[in-house]
Amino acid sequence: MKHIKNGGRFTDRQVGFLLVVPGLAVFAAIILYPFVDAILMSFTDRSLMFPDWDWVGLQNYISVLKDPYFGKTLLTTALFVVMATALPFTLGFIWAILLNQGFRGSELLRGITLVNWIVPGIAIGFLWSWIFNGQYGVLNAMLLKLGLIDQGIAWMGQTQTALLCVVIARTWQMLPWYMAFLLGGLQGVSFDQIEAARIDGANNWQVFTHIVVPSMRSIVTLVLILGTVGNLQHFDLPWTMAQGGPARATTTLSIEVYTTAFKNWDMGKAATVGAIWAVLLACFSFVYLRQVNESD
Repeated sequence: MKHIKNGGRFTDRQVGFLLVVPGLAVFAAIILYPFVDAILMSFTDRSLMFPDWDWVGLQNYISVLKDPYFGKTLLTTALFVVMATALPFTLGFIWAILLNQGFRGSELLRGITLVNWIVPGIAIGFLWSWIFNGQYGVLNAMLLKLGLIDQGIAWMGQTQTALLCVVIARTWQMLPWYMAFLLGGLQGVSFDQIEAARIDGANNWQVFTHIVVPSMRSIVTLVLILGTVGNLQHFDLPWTMAQGGPARATTTLSIEVYTTAFKNWDMGKAATVGAIWAVLLACFSFVYLRQVNESD
């Protein structure tokens, strides 16, 4: 098909290119350029305190990788990602199975469940900070009333419990997301196969492991990968609830980049941490894209 414009003719390929150009321009301006600039910045000693800077090569990478705090940050990030993915996934799967039974009021419960998914992360962080507050928190009040503790516990002030508190808040936030995707996958499982298995004497666990899970393998894999990527780049809840403390117990890579850049003013080192962070994200993104291509 030919398109006429200003007396000239454009082929389909040229029209397609013209349609793509605006999107490519926006991508280059707001994604590609900042990314490339950050990579280049990681090889400099750029600081927000001084206008002048020099190239330092791999010195930032060597400094970051030798920093014992960076190893702890990687471990904290790994713990957060694993727990904040596995816990809401498991609970979301259980809740999706229950809602999939189609009992009276299941659609209402589904809608109520989705409410906290649309609540802003900052609001969720303040809500759970209030719940876990060591002086006037709801959790301590309940435990004191039940006689399970003698005095309030500073849940967010202890290195042993701070990260777990953030994970619980993240679970509350993301459970509806997992539930929605997994519920859609459950509704695609063949009911005839389930009935046939029950006739053959299979119990609920055998039906789940041999029919439901294999039928949902692709959606489960995609949900887990997307959840992992989302938690790897998550920032608002850990920052709102603990700002990386106490004693860096909740400092993930996202918080490390922020504090290094805007508290320590070291943009070069922050860009270096960000580059390492981007490599980790790229690995999971590659797995996700490969899984999508295979499912197609």
